[in-house]
Amino acid sequence: MSMHVIEDLVADSVRVLDGHAGPDDPRVRDRFAALYGFQGGYDCSFTHFRVMDILLRRGFTYRFPVERHPDHAERSAYFGALTEFTGLRTFDEDAPGFDGYASWLEDGYVDPPFLYCDAGTALWRRMADAGELHGPDAVPPRRTPLIDVVREIAVAAEKERDHDLIGLWYAFGCETLVSGPAGCPSDVGELAEMPAVRDLRAVVRRTGALSVARRSPYAVPVEFAGHHELEAWWWEL
Repeated sequence: MSMHVIEDLVADSVRVLDGHAGPDDPRVRDRFAALYGFQGGYDCSFTHFRVMDILLRRGFTYRFPVERHPDHAERSAYFGALTEFTGLRTFDEDAPGFDGYASWLEDGYVDPPFLYCDAGTALWRRMADAGELHGPDAVPPRRTPLIDVVREIAVAAEKERDHDLIGLWYAFGCETLVSGPAGCPSDVGELAEMPAVRDLRAVVRRTGALSVARRSPYAVPVEFAGHHELEAWWWEL
């Protein structure tokens, strides 16, 4: 299944959230972190540059001259030789405990002549410790449940009359959108009482976005879901 659906979904959601929040609303940054965390669960390409102007303005991504990297003085030849986009984390596939490349953004990336890092990453912490970031910029994103983010996206998308965006998110179902460290709610009553779930379903009803959700390649049939009763309720509006 093509990952461009996920990539487009996240980029479009970043734009919608940015367009419908106040310029100084710190929650937007937290929501972006949740979105890119969601995207990281799929085999997607690196898509920050589609919306880099927004990510920089909202303080999710930070940009510096390459010379500001904390290791530049010691590794000036290495940095000087970079002529194209490069992730700075290195991996040893033969090392004990090697668990793949999911953390490749932790040490930032270079797209000459600039160095970039995302809020909450290892390089971001080093830049903050070095005094390159101050105030709210030196505070990590707050963990935000995905369902809360999707509710905000749906509310904003309704104003834009973007019913496709609403439906595509709803299609992922409660197991993906609601599950947290403790899993899905235990029963339909608990799920139905979640404010974000109530708000999202109200938007889906008003906009008729359920038809879009049903056509999504990520809509899991109820019989294949881990929580049949919950997913059956999810699809009954």
